[in-house]
This record gives sequence, C-alpha cells and structure tokens, in this order.
Amino acid sequence: MSYLIGIDIGTSGTKTILCDTSGKILADVTVEYPCSAPRPGWSEQAPQDWWNAAVKSVKAAIAKAGVKGSGVKAVGLSGQMHGLVCLDKKNAVLRPAILWNDQRTHRECAEITDKAGGLKKLLSMVSNPALTGFTAPKILWVRKNEPKVYAKTAMMLLPKDYIRLMMTGEYATEVSDASGTLLLDVAKRAWCKPLISKLGIDLSALPAVFESQEVSGRVHAACAKLMGIPEGTPVVGGGGDQAAGAVGSGIVRTGIVSATMGTSGVVFAHADKVATDPAGRVHTFCHAVPGKWHVMGVVLAAGGSLQWFRNQLCQDEMARAKKEKCDPYKLIDAAAAGVPAGSEGLYFLPYLTGERTPHADPFARACFVGLTPRSTKAAMARSVMEGATYAMNDCLEIIRSMGVSP
Repeated sequence: MSYLIGIDIGTSGTKTILCDTSGKILADVTVEYPCSAPRPGWSEQAPQDWWNAAVKSVKAAIAKAGVKGSGVKAVGLSGQMHGLVCLDKKNAVLRPAILWNDQRTHRECAEITDKAGGLKKLLSMVSNPALTGFTAPKILWVRKNEPKVYAKTAMMLLPKDYIRLMMTGEYATEVSDASGTLLLDVAKRAWCKPLISKLGIDLSALPAVFESQEVSGRVHAACAKLMGIPEGTPVVGGGGDQAAGAVGSGIVRTGIVSATMGTSGVVFAHADKVATDPAGRVHTFCHAVPGKWHVMGVVLAAGGSLQWFRNQLCQDEMARAKKEKCDPYKLIDAAAAGVPAGSEGLYFLPYLTGERTPHADPFARACFVGLTPRSTKAAMARSVMEGATYAMNDCLEIIRSMGVSP
C-alpha cells in the first residue's frame, strides 16, 4: 500500500494526517505546544517545538494507522503564515519566531509604505498594504531592534518552510505562503526585487520560490530515521494554511467562497485573475492552485475570542466539563443557545489582538458594548460568538464589493 502524509504547523499545535492515495484519512494526530507573549501585543514560538511536534505526530500517525512507514510516498506541508524564523549560516535558530498575530511592527509598516512610495505604489508592487502581521515588517524590526541577531541571519524562513529545511536540508517556500511576506510580486509569482532592494533586504537570505504542487526537496537520512519514513521521499511546496485548506474544501474556482474560524477567522474567495482592493482592506495572494489567486479577509481573534472567554471567565464550566468528561465549549454553547439572537443588544468587538480586516489597526481593542443588569454570562458568550461573526461579515462585504460573489 502507498500512503501520503500532510503536516500542518498550526499556532496551537502541529497536526499530521496519514491517508491512502484515494484521500481516505487513516489517522490524524495533533501535538500541542505553547505560545509566548513576552510583551503586550507580542506573539512568539520556538521553532524547535514545531520540529519536535512534527516528528512526534508523524510517528504517532503511522502507529495509529497501523501501517508501515516504508509505504509513505510523499509529504505535503501547510502551516501558519507570516511567521519569521531567523537562521544563521549553520541553520541554528537565532531567536524565537515572531508569529502572524504579533503586533509590534506598526512603525516598520509605515516605513515600508514610505520607502515603497506610498500605499498605491506598494499595492502595485505586491498587491497588499503593509500590515503588522506580515513578514517584511518583522524583518525590519529585527534589523532595527536586534542588530546582532540580524547581522548573524543568513536565511529567513516561514514556519512550515523551517520544517521543510529540517526534513530535506533545502531552503524553499511556495507562492501561497510567500505572498504573505509582503515581499512577493503576487501578479508575477516571484520575489519583488524592486521592493526588496528599497528595503535593503538581502535577496540571498530568502528561499527559492516554488508552485505549491512542485517537489521542493526530499527527505534526508536523519529525518527518515527520526520519522520512520523512507529516505528520498518527495516533499512538495505545500501551501499556507488558508490556501491548503481551500484546496481541500474545493475553493478552486470562481464563485466558491469559504468562511473558516480557527484562532483567527478567514473569508476566502478564489480568483482567476489578480484582484486588489484599492484601499488594501483584504489580502490578495497567490493560490495553491497553479496560476490562480485568492482574495482573503482576516479577523485576528475569531475563535480566539471564544477561547479567551473560556479561559478567563468560564472556570466553573471548565471544572464541570472535566468532571463530566466533555468539552467545556459544549457547555458554553448550550448556555449561549438559550439567549435570543442579538444577545439583547449586547455587542462584543473581537479586537483582542488588534485587527486586519477591515480596519488594519494594531491598536484596536476588544470590548463589550451594551451591558445592562440583565446581561448574563450566557449572553456574553453569545455576544462573543456573534461579534466574531459580524467581523467575518465585514470581510465578505468587501469581497463582494470587488465583484467576487459567492
């Protein structure tokens, strides 16, 4: 039998699936790891945690499926986008990775827009505005604030591409994930050399760019031994988490739109041609489908808002769930279901970590609006769910205004 493995480097954990060549999933395993916030608005992780989780989850998936690792014929990668991994000449990690939801780079965003010649010019170069979540501002932040780290940096990779390096020894990325660096000419599907030059970034510190379905490396002996899969197994370009998920969901032709809630919330629309919002309120990226693009609106704290609500305000529900051996979200959901739609005028703005679409404001903050003596914890829970949903609708309305209709 022949098998395929998919590894997704998520924010809360790495998930590996093992399937047969018809696409039937035989096993899935998730290994979690922490995320640190050294300062307000900062978000970092240790790349070594991703690698440890990848190795552990692949081995566990093979064992769970009860198959032989020698049957694995190819590996695909996906993962959280925009994160910055700085490596020295020996591929040692120089600092914790700065993640997609980190908000420290507002000054660098302004610097990038200025050096590009203004927002209109920047959009013409890379199809997107400079946002704090993107990779390019992180690079400038490290150069400015950690010059010793920057001086030692020989290669800069995205999260899933660090796993590729560890598996194959190759420096590579692919167009869908590279689109979120703010350094890719999205229309031409190649690094934007004019902007990279204006920002003073060394092009040699960026990996080769592939299409998502192309083989970008092969499993080397050390990885094969660790994971229990054959040496020489092809590893393809893969995709950023949203583009990869869109392919799996069938978002591969015009008119098909998805709405996904994880930590963040994403409204994702396929596009046959490059479509850019003149105000830069949504992202225009290369799709994982060869020669295609996608438009994407992002809410930074969608499911993350409900997770915050659970962790901070639902200790009783978490304790009860532990006793009843159920998911605490089921208890929160059941309580929220008893509240009328609209939560009796109680609104939650889900800007716990700033916001991208439509406000592009790292300083936006969450709040409850409309609290009254009648407001209950159940009403607050429902308003959190509704607030995230209203924010997703903001994204959809902008995409519709661009002529992309579901």
